Amino acid sequence: MIAITGATGQLGPHVIENLLKTVPASQIVAIVRNAAKATALRQQGITVREADYNNEAAFTTALQGIDKLLLISSSEVGQRSTQHRNVINAAMAADVKFIAYTSLLHADSSPLGLHVEHVETEKMLADSGIPHALLRNGWYTENYLASAPAALEHGVFIGAAGEGKISSATRADYAAAAARVIGEEGHAGQVYELAGDEAWTLSQLAAELAKQSGKNVVYQNLSEADFAAALKGVGLPAGLADMLADSDVGASNGGLFDDSKTLSKLTGRSTTTLAESVKNIL
Repeated sequence: MIAITGATGQLGPHVIENLLKTVPASQIVAIVRNAAKATALRQQGITVREADYNNEAAFTTALQGIDKLLLISSSEVGQRSTQHRNVINAAMAADVKFIAYTSLLHADSSPLGLHVEHVETEKMLADSGIPHALLRNGWYTENYLASAPAALEHGVFIGAAGEGKISSATRADYAAAAARVIGEEGHAGQVYELAGDEAWTLSQLAAELAKQSGKNVVYQNLSEADFAAALKGVGLPAGLADMLADSDVGASNGGLFDDSKTLSKLTGRSTTTLAESVKNIL
C-alpha cells in the first residue's frame, strides 16, 4: 500500500496520475486535508483518508496498513519542521517501511532560506530509522510563469535573480520522478538532485514571453527589498513575498542551478522546456 500526502495539492495529483500507470488504484491511499476535494480520486478507485499535517494522531490513523509513504512537503513555510515531524512520528508509529520526501535542490548547501526546514526534515528522517529517499526538487517552472500575465500586461518581468541560471522543470516532470521512486523498489538510501535539463535566466524568460506573445517584455532586476515590497504591493502575504525574494537572490548565487540531468535520467524522458511551458501558459 502506497500513501501520498497532499494528494489534492499542486503536485500530488500529478504523482497519482503517473503512479496509476504501474500501480493498481486499490494499492494507493490519498491523504488529504479536506476529503470533500477528493471526489475525483475516489471515482478512480483510490482510497481517501483525511489527515492534517498539524495532527499527528490523525496521521497515525491514516497511515495504518501503509507500506510506503510519499511525504510531499507542506506548503506552510515556517511551520514545515513541526508538521513534518508529526508525519514522520506517525509513520514510525504505523510501522511504515519506506518514505520518499520532496526536499529542496542541494538542500545541504543551498543559499535559499527555504533550505533550513528541508535540512531539518532530512535529519528527522535519518533519525527515524525508516529507510527513505530524498527527492531534492529544484524550482517549478510554474512558480515563475504565475507572473507571466502581469508581465505581458505591463511589459516588464520583475525579479531579483540577476543573471542566475535556473534549472527548472514542471510539476509534472518532478511528479513522474516521485511516482517512479515510490512505486518501485530499490530507492532507499538515495539522494536525488532533481532539476530541469535546460537552465535559463529571467532575462531569457522575458525574451521567450516576448517572442511567443508578440508583445514587448523586458526583465527588470530589483534588489531583494524592492522585489519583496513589489510583491506585497500586489497583495502577496508578507511571508510569501519575503520567501520569493530570498529565493530569487539565492538563484542569483547559483542556488537553483544543476546540470546533472538526474531528473530526466530517472524518468526516462527529457524535462519540459521553457519554450513548451510558455506556449502552454499562453
